[in-house]
Amino acid sequence: MSNINKKLNKVIKTLNDDKLAKVGYTKFVSVTPVDNGNARRNTKLEGNEIVADYPYATKLENGYSNQAPKGMTEPTIEFIRQYVYKQTGVKI
Repeated sequence: MSNINKKLNKVIKTLNDDKLAKVGYTKFVSVTPVDNGNARRNTKLEGNEIVADYPYATKLENGYSNQAPKGMTEPTIEFIRQYVYKQTGVKI
């Protein structure tokens, strides 16, 4: 197998891996602001989708909290990019 095939297979495995969703979910929850814990408690991973199931999710995502001025999605996406790069050597 050529070197490019090995690299592509590693990229495909990393991107299709359920672990990628779990890695993103863990990061998303970790950057979710904490007041009484409701937002973190009501953020769930459903399949490969992160669901913020509380009425003020949009406000938090739009930087309403000083604890998360960039919201939660932007830092999570950047973290996933770094994770994929570390795993595969490919920037996304």
